[in-house]
Amino acid sequence: MALVICDMSTSLDGYVTGPNDSRQNPFGDGAGMLHDWIFDAATDEDRAILQEMLDGVGAIVMGRTSFDKNEGDGGWGDSGPVGDIPCFVVTHNKPATSYPPVYTFVTDGVVSAIEQAKSMAGDKVVGLHGATIMQQALPLGLVDEIRVHVIPVLLGGGTPLFGTLDSAMTLERTKVLVTPAATHLGFRVVR
Repeated sequence: MALVICDMSTSLDGYVTGPNDSRQNPFGDGAGMLHDWIFDAATDEDRAILQEMLDGVGAIVMGRTSFDKNEGDGGWGDSGPVGDIPCFVVTHNKPATSYPPVYTFVTDGVVSAIEQAKSMAGDKVVGLHGATIMQQALPLGLVDEIRVHVIPVLLGGGTPLFGTLDSAMTLERTKVLVTPAATHLGFRVVR
């Protein structure tokens, strides 16, 4: 059965986007600072972490906001965020425009989207993309692991990875790796 894993880059103060929901460097040079560990500042260790994630993913669940923002940035073309891996977009309304068949728009909530993604992923990972999806799935007990790539920057605002939880959650640390551009942390959600 597929594990459900949230794998996200965050600032040290816990934001996955900058102020005004920006994915750009708040200091003005245009670089996607939260993702420099994947691109410009990537070391062999960073690339190995990314490759492990890419090799293991069997399906993705994302929110409509993340989907729409990427479409505004030019979109993914004829594929999804990870090539032809099935991508389930949680939304209130299916779009009127048609999209490549890699996308399934799910209107009956995050639980349904994760169930559909797990059935497609087989024994691979269901990756959660976007803070809102994480914030919906975690309190429902649908997340098995959390992987965060902490970037040494304080954004002071933006979209937080973790919203308000109804109760504390216990995590078991499974990984710590420090590279020049990020501190990579892995946790198993203890039930």
